[in-house]
Amino acid sequence: MGEEVIISNKQVILKHYVSGYPKESDMELKNSTMKLNVPEGSNVVILKNLYLSCDPYMRGRMKKQEGSYIDSFTPGSPITGFGVAKVLESGDSNFKKGDLVWGMTGREEYSIVTTTHQNYLFKINDKDVPLSYYTGILGMPGMTAYVGFYEICSPKKGETVFVSAASGAVGQLVGQFAKMLGCYVVGSAGSKEKNDTTTTKIRISGSSIHQD
Repeated sequence: MGEEVIISNKQVILKHYVSGYPKESDMELKNSTMKLNVPEGSNVVILKNLYLSCDPYMRGRMKKQEGSYIDSFTPGSPITGFGVAKVLESGDSNFKKGDLVWGMTGREEYSIVTTTHQNYLFKINDKDVPLSYYTGILGMPGMTAYVGFYEICSPKKGETVFVSAASGAVGQLVGQFAKMLGCYVVGSAGSKEKNDTTTTKIRISGSSIHQD
């Protein structure tokens, strides 16, 4: 048995379920401690978080809900979401110390993750791009956009593609995939500023404001 290592861990905690727009007072920053030891042969991995993603689906997890594809956050516990991390200790043979991974982790400096189907981690093998890309185009938003566009929608060159939330992380990518394929792309966004982004930066063919 090696010497037990205990470290300080800064965490963003959800204080209670949220109604309406989230406020700073709905969350709090706490300092806790954690051990860097995991049982050998377990499916527990300890991560040092490097990049954390803030995504729209997280708002839904801040309220009590049932029957959703993903569980609500637990009040009194760290908020979770997608991120990029480095493995510090691992009891799971699929991951070793020093591996870079992306997947579901905590809004905290260090996370203890049990590698089940709900807390999946993906090993990062391609390191010749910025690691932050794994919170975007190479992570969940990119996978969602790619599968939704190419494997489910499967449009053909010359067809018209409508993209809702065209200025969002997924919508921006779908718009660009459609342009690359040679489609006529129309989108919608939630404000004039977002609408301008879709037409000037993403350069989709047309966009409308669905709310102010």
